[in-house]
Amino acid sequence: MAEKPDSIKLSKNEPTYRDIDANSINGFLGLFMHLALGIANLAMPLISPLFIPVQIITVPLWFLMFNSYAIVNPNEAVVAQFFGKYSATLKNEGFQFFLNPLYQKTKISLRINNFESNKLKVNDVNANPIDIAAVVVWRVFDAAEALFEVENYDHYVQIQSEAAVREMATKYPYDAIEEKDIGGITLSSHQDAVAEELLISVEARLARAGIEVLEARISYLAYSTEIAQAMLRRQQAAAVVAARREIVDGAVGMVELALEQLSTKGIIELDEDKKATMVSNLLVVLCSETDTTPVVNTGTLYQ
Repeated sequence: MAEKPDSIKLSKNEPTYRDIDANSINGFLGLFMHLALGIANLAMPLISPLFIPVQIITVPLWFLMFNSYAIVNPNEAVVAQFFGKYSATLKNEGFQFFLNPLYQKTKISLRINNFESNKLKVNDVNANPIDIAAVVVWRVFDAAEALFEVENYDHYVQIQSEAAVREMATKYPYDAIEEKDIGGITLSSHQDAVAEELLISVEARLARAGIEVLEARISYLAYSTEIAQAMLRRQQAAAVVAARREIVDGAVGMVELALEQLSTKGIIELDEDKKATMVSNLLVVLCSETDTTPVVNTGTLYQ
C-alpha cells in the first residue's frame, strides 16, 4: 500500500481509498495460457463429446481473457474495478496479465505536471490591490485516491492552488511601506520564505486527492494597474530620500574631518562664526546636485 510523504499534512478525515497492489503475471505468459486454452477448446470436441459441456465455461472464458491484458507505461498506474468496486492498482510497468478478466481498468499518469495559475487580483495585508500568479509542480502518488476521492483531480489542483495563493497573498504586504512592515516578511523581498509557506499550504489542500506537491513558487507579482503609478512614485520618493540620507551622512563626516584636520595641523584659527560659515559652505558644495561656482572674497569674512 502506498505511503504518503512525511511532509504532507493529512486532512481531518482519512481518505477512503488507498492504493492496493494488484496481482498480475507477465503478459507473455498470459498469452501462452490464452493460446493453450484456445487450442484446448478446439481439441475438446475431437477428443470426446463429453467435453462439450465443459466448453460452456471455457469458450466464454477464452473471450473474456482478451480483457485481461494491460500495458503499463513508465510512471503510470492502472486502477482496477470489479463491477464498480475498487479492487487494486497495478504499477508494474510493461505487458501485464490480470488474473481477473472482469476488471474494469483505468489508467492514471504518475508523471510530474506543471500548473501555472492565472493572474489573480487580490488585496495584500495593507489592502493594496496586487496581481499575483504561481507555478505549482505536482504529481499523483496514489492513483486510487486521485481517481475516487475527487471528481477531477486536474481541476482540483487548479482550484485549490489558486485558493492557497489568494490566502497567502492576503497575509503579507507587497513590500515594506509602513513601519509595522519593516523587518517582517514581504511578498517581493522574501520569495524563498513565501514559496515554502505556499508549498505547505498547497500540499495540505491536495493531500486528500493523492497528490504530492514538489514545488510551489510565485511566478508573477506586481501592483494592480490602478495603483501602479502611485506606488512607483512612492518607491521613487523613498529612493530619493534614502540617497539624500546617504549624501548628508557622508557630507557631515567630510566636514567633521576637515574641521578636525584644520584644527590639528594649526593651519588656521577659526572662531565659531567662521566654523559655521565654513560648515554651511561645505554642506552646500557636497550636497548640491549641480556644480558649484566659486566666489573669490577680496574683503573680510564680515564684509
